[in-house]
Formats: sequence, structure tokens, C-alpha cells
Amino acid sequence: MGSKSFGNLLDLASGDLLDIPQTPRYLPRVMTVPGIISDVDGYGISDGDSDVISLPCRERKIIVANFLPLNGKKDSETGKWKFSLDNDSPLLHLKDGFSPETEVIYVGSLKTHVDLSEQDEISHNLFEEFNCVATFLPQDVHKKFYLGFCKQQLWPLFHYMLPMCPDHGERFDRGLWQAYVSANKIFADKVMGVINLEEDYIWIHDYHLMVLPTFLRRRFHRVKLGFFLHSPFPSSEIYRTLPVREELLRGLLNCDLIGFHTFDYARHFLSCCCRMLGLEYESKRGHIALDYLGRTVFLKILPIGIHMGRLESVLNLPATAEKLKEIQEKYRGKKVILGVDDMDIFKGLSLKILAFEHLLQQYPSMLGKIVLIQIVNPARGSGKDVQEARKETYDTVKRINERYGSHDYEPVVLIDRPVPRFEKSAYYALAECCIVNAVRDGMNLVPYKYTVCRQGTPSMNKSLGVSDDLPRTSTLVLSEFIGCSPSLSGAIRVNPWDVDAVADSIYSAITMSDFEKQLRHKKHFHYISTHNVGYWARSFSQDLERASRDHYSKRCWGVGWGLGFRLVALSPNFRRLSIEQTVSAYRRSSKRAIFLDYDGTLVPETSIVKDPSAEVISALKALCSDPNNTIFIVSGRGKVSLSEWLAPCENLGIAAEHGYFTRWNKSSDWETSGLSDDLEWKKVVEPIMRLYTETTDGSNIEAKESALVWHHQDADPDFGSCQAKELLDHLETVLVNEPVIVNRGHQIVEVKPQGVSKGLVTGKILSRMLEDGIAPDFVVCIGDDRSDEEMFENISTTLSAQSSSMSTEIFACTVGRKPSKAKYFLDEVSDVVKLLQGLTNTSSPKPRYPSHLRVSFESVV
Repeated sequence: MGSKSFGNLLDLASGDLLDIPQTPRYLPRVMTVPGIISDVDGYGISDGDSDVISLPCRERKIIVANFLPLNGKKDSETGKWKFSLDNDSPLLHLKDGFSPETEVIYVGSLKTHVDLSEQDEISHNLFEEFNCVATFLPQDVHKKFYLGFCKQQLWPLFHYMLPMCPDHGERFDRGLWQAYVSANKIFADKVMGVINLEEDYIWIHDYHLMVLPTFLRRRFHRVKLGFFLHSPFPSSEIYRTLPVREELLRGLLNCDLIGFHTFDYARHFLSCCCRMLGLEYESKRGHIALDYLGRTVFLKILPIGIHMGRLESVLNLPATAEKLKEIQEKYRGKKVILGVDDMDIFKGLSLKILAFEHLLQQYPSMLGKIVLIQIVNPARGSGKDVQEARKETYDTVKRINERYGSHDYEPVVLIDRPVPRFEKSAYYALAECCIVNAVRDGMNLVPYKYTVCRQGTPSMNKSLGVSDDLPRTSTLVLSEFIGCSPSLSGAIRVNPWDVDAVADSIYSAITMSDFEKQLRHKKHFHYISTHNVGYWARSFSQDLERASRDHYSKRCWGVGWGLGFRLVALSPNFRRLSIEQTVSAYRRSSKRAIFLDYDGTLVPETSIVKDPSAEVISALKALCSDPNNTIFIVSGRGKVSLSEWLAPCENLGIAAEHGYFTRWNKSSDWETSGLSDDLEWKKVVEPIMRLYTETTDGSNIEAKESALVWHHQDADPDFGSCQAKELLDHLETVLVNEPVIVNRGHQIVEVKPQGVSKGLVTGKILSRMLEDGIAPDFVVCIGDDRSDEEMFENISTTLSAQSSSMSTEIFACTVGRKPSKAKYFLDEVSDVVKLLQGLTNTSSPKPRYPSHLRVSFESVV
């Protein structure tokens, strides 16, 4: 698919959008690179890692996020900036999950604008005092990046809101996308300025920086890189509407570990990878993993927790106890229902208030006895949607209070102002029920904070004159569309769009027995206290270390331009097959064996025309005419098709249907594998496959003489894969006593006789040559898919078992750079043709095989 993203990532800095000086390097970069790495890393060059001397260094974590965990304010009198740590920032609390010896460096932007003339001094001071590396974005870039692409396009899309019309969200704007990429590039420069490749682990946070991994992986192939998405990840039907969908996906896949709050979010991500990139995932010892060009990308599913100590310290403040006494007196005799939400369209504020109105309508006895206190946090964005949400909320509250309220009773209390933490904690501790009614939210920690505040602390209990032994209660009404809902199994889950059901759930929560409230509270508090932010950070860090463990055991290549860059990681001994070296070995040899796959090796896999080209036929004819050569096409194709396509090559051997049928040349008869010719099992298999074909649109059956294959490459990827798993289980059950094997390959399920494979047939051909005293001293084997891997492995095994002391040069080669048992690779079919033509020019055409080779292939089976 064509992409309009930048052709070269580093060209961004020279565009009209940015004029940014090179990032100063606050810390020297030191790296150690094992000897298998031969590339030298240069700035902006797509190659390996720098080969410089390592200095002793303790482990470091580089935390990268949109904003630093700092608060800053400029003194109006002195003009000096004053900065302090934001003790409420989860980024700051991550340290609880790391060892005390770990150094933590933060990279991000400041929440306030700093003049260009002050940036150098502030950068130095922030790094020295707080270990923070400030990322200063030009104002126009920051506006387009954060308020534009992040808040107007990614944020709504990730929350399932599509711009169906100009009045319903912003349409895709490539100028905003360019700003997003430019901002990520600036972040990358800052990280590159402080990274110590050997010791550092980089942890990137949230959707603001989804292409940052591409910049870092392109610069440092072996960087240890993790990413955690704090927002929802939408279903593939929603995500696929994004014009830059592949660039963002590949950005995340350039990480070693990708974290999500829930399995639903991870499942949607995997579905997008399957549908758009053709990737498949598997579970490896409890971990979900994607095989991405030889690299294993792991997925982590674990919701974030809260910092218990921080919240309990606020509860212990005298101001909290005083505020709690005050509001207890104010709402004495009433049951308080609490909501704490940001002012945005996804928090479901109006739906929550409407549900409360329905509650008052359905249960008039509750009038005067219940109060909904709704605390509104400041909006994180500014747009027409926020203004509309605010207006609707105020109008609904006004209508309810006018209809159901009185001079001494206000049913809905709306607190729309900055609320200090101590005051908010007091409201948490007071409320008998907390409701979070968001229509879509990544995580939402309000239920966690509410539960901890309801538990209280010994110091707070003492201030209030409450016994520590008093049983604690709490009830939660949670939308099923928020990230924390699966974790809090004792909550009453609701569909926020079903206003009547939400009203009934609130009523159930406030009328629930105290014993049940205690049980639910105890269950929630235990989970929250054991799965805090430190546990979350420690678990993610450990998995990142595990995911990065084999970085130096593979050889890496960077492929692709711009944001399509990706890394291929393969065996350190895996290298391109040199045509010159192969031709030279061919010339030195006296007896040769050449095994070639057909589809994907001699003919492009994607080609509609499956006949071999004139160049292929010419090369094969010339090679076959050399009496010192034994040439075989080893394919899964049927014998009729192969015989027709390769008819001009009279001396060419063919092993069809993975070796079930074999002939040594055109004039010889076809021979079977020598195993049982009983194919009665096909009568059982074909009806079953036909059933799955009828129920799986886009699937079809390929009937071979020796096998049946069910294809689902044209079916829906998720449904096709699901049906293939079911078909595999079904067939394995009914064929348990039959002499067949059931295999699942790439978008196929195949049933074939036992003992039939490309590996076995090549082994038999080589064994036959050895028995006849024609031991080859030159072997070439080329293929492109999984079935060819058995050939690569079996050739070495067969030849190593020969008693002859003669050494054999083996060139096992796969087509395409991908994980393989072969030692060599060629990039594409045209390279294979060039190799064959090179060998052809060295061959000496003479009369064909001596007569003693004209014996039945059956004898070696």
C-alpha cells in the first residue's frame, strides 16, 4: 500500500515545519557491541549500533512521556522559573517498582511555555536537579501535535468516534500528522542524547508518541524498548479508517514489549496486525507474542494501579478530616452518590445525571434521602464538543434541581472548579456509592481511589473518633466500557447507554445489605492494595527485560523507508548467497545435486500466471543437460501441472505433492512414495472440509491425488483463523487411527499421508545417489516457505551420515529475509533466476546419465 508519510524520517528537520538545532548531549553515550555486529552506526543511518568502549554503568530506565512529572511557575517579580515534582504524577510513582540502585531519567515536555532564550539554562537545571530532559517543541508544532492530531484525531478515534461529518469531529489533516511526526522526532533526539544502549531500558507512554519507537529502532537496532498505551485501542473496523494506520502499527511493532490495560485492547491490536500486516500471534509460556520479521514482539496485559502511600498521606492530613466532618454534617441523613470525571464527551456525565433523574422518578421514596455529588475536573482539551458537553450537563442539572429540589434539598450538586486533593479525598470517604459511567475510557482510577479512601487510615480514624475495627463498606457502579471494570469483579457493571438499567443499579447499590457491601469492599481493597503502581511498573519492567534478552544473539537488518522502517532479526550466520561464490564452488565440483521449490522460488508467489518464464526454462534445460548434475523440482503442486509447465526440460526430475509422486526425468514413470496407497480416508475428510467451506465465505478446497487442502486466505482473517483451528481439531479427532497427518500451515489446513514431506524425498534422492557411488560434492537447495525448511535440515543430516571422507559444499538458501534453517538467503525470484543463469554458463552439456541410474526409485523407499 502506498504511503504519503515522509520518505526519510530525518528529512523532517529540514522541512518548512521545523527549524530545530541539534539536540545537545547531556550525557555521553557508551555502548558495548558483541563481535557478531559488523555494522557501524552513524547518525541518521539505517544500520547497526556503535562499536565503542563500554564504561561501568548502573541500570537505568528512561521514561518518555508527553509531559514531565513537574510543575513549573515563573516568578512575576524576579522573572525566575521555579520547578517542583508533581507528586500526583503516575510517572513519578513508577520508581516504586524499580530497585533502589536504578537511575530513572524522564524525557518529556513542560506544561508551560518557555522562551527560546531561557531553554538552555532551564534544560541544564532540570537535568541536574530532577534528572529530567526537557523537550521544547516550537509553539506552532506543539499546537498542531497535541491539540491538533492527538486531541482532535487520535483521541476521538481511539474512543470510537469517527468524523462522519464536519460537525462531528475533525477530518484527517496531513499537516497535523506532519506535526505529530516532527514532535516525535524531537523526542527521539532528546532520548538519543542521553541513552546508554547497553544499560538503558526505554519505556514510552501513550498515544502521543506512537512513532517514536521507529526513530529509535532505526538509530539503535538493539535498543531495549517498551511502550504502554493508556487509552483504549479501538476495534479494527474503527482503526482501519485512519489514513496513517500502518505507520502507527509499525511504530508500535518496533518495540520489544507493548502494554495494554485489558485483553480487549490487546485483542483489537492483534486483529489490526493480522488484517493489515498479515501477522499471526501465539502464546509462548503464558505470554502473547507476535513474530515480526524474526523479532519476537511481546504483549503485556496489566492495568495500572495507584500509589497507596500518596493517597493515604492525603487522608492523614488534618484538612482532610476537617473537610470530612464538615460535609458529613452538611449531608447528614442523606446517602451520597459520588461521581468524579473530566469534562469531556466520553465520560458520560449527562447519561449519569439522566440515570439519577430516572432513579428519582422510579423511586419517589428516595427524594430527600439521596444526593448525587458530581465533581468535574478541568477539561484536558478545548473544543466545541467540550462546550456542548458542559452546556448539556448544566442544563440537565438545573432541570432536575428545579423539579425535585426544595429550599433545603438539592438532588444534584455540581462542583465545577479545581478541587484540592484533600477535599476530593473527603468526598470519596463520605460517599456510600461511586459511579463511573464513561462511554469509553482507557483505565480510570477513580474507583481505586474511592475504595482506598473508604478504607481510611488509623490516623484518619483517630481524628474522626472512629474505631479501626469498624467494618468498611463501599459500592461501585461501573461502566463496562472502562479499563478498570474487568479488574473490579465486585462492582455492579452497567451499560451507560441504558439509562433505566443504570438507575436500577444505583438503587441496588445504595439499598444493598451492609454485609454484602463489606464483602465487595474487602475484595476490591485487597486487589487494589496488592496491584498498586509499583507492582505494575515492576511487572512491566521484568517483562521488558525478558523480551530484550536475545537482542545480541541475532544479526539485524533495517528495511523500509520513512515510517515504514522495520528491523529484520536473524541468525548471526545467516547471510546473502553470493552468486560468484556459488558459481566458483559449482565449477570446482564434479557431482552436483540441485533441489528447487516451484512457487515463490521459480515463479513469484503473487503471480497469476504460474507457467515458468522462458529464462527459467532455458536455465533448467542447460543445467539438466550436464551429466554431472541431478536437478529436481520439489513442490507441493500436482504432477499434472508440473509435467505440463516443465515439459521442455526432458532430463529434469520432479517430486510432486511434497514427494508423494516422483520421477527422475520425462521418459521415466511416476513412482509413489512406497507407503500405503490406501486413500479411503479422503472419503471422511472431504465432507468435513466441504462443511467448513460452506460456512466460511472465501474458503475453498484443493483436491490433490494424495492430499486434501483447505484454504482460507480469502476469508475474513479472524473468522478464517478460528475456523481453521476448529477444522484442525475436528480432523485430528476423526482421523486418529488413520495413516495420515493433519497440518496447519499459513492460511491452510492440509491432510496428507504419513511419511510424505519435501525433507524425506530429498533425503531419499541423496541416499540413492550415495548408494550408486555418485556422492555429490556440491548441493544447492532453494525454497521459500515452511515446507522447504525440512529440505534444508534433511540435506545436512543425510550428507553428514555418509561414510565418505569427501566434503560437500552445501548451499541451503531461502527466498526472502526471514527466519530459516537455511544458511543463506536471496531476496526474490529474480535473484534465483540470476543464480541459475550463472550456473548455466559454467555447465558443460554432454550426454545424460549413465545407464546404471535408470533403476526404479522404489528401491530406495
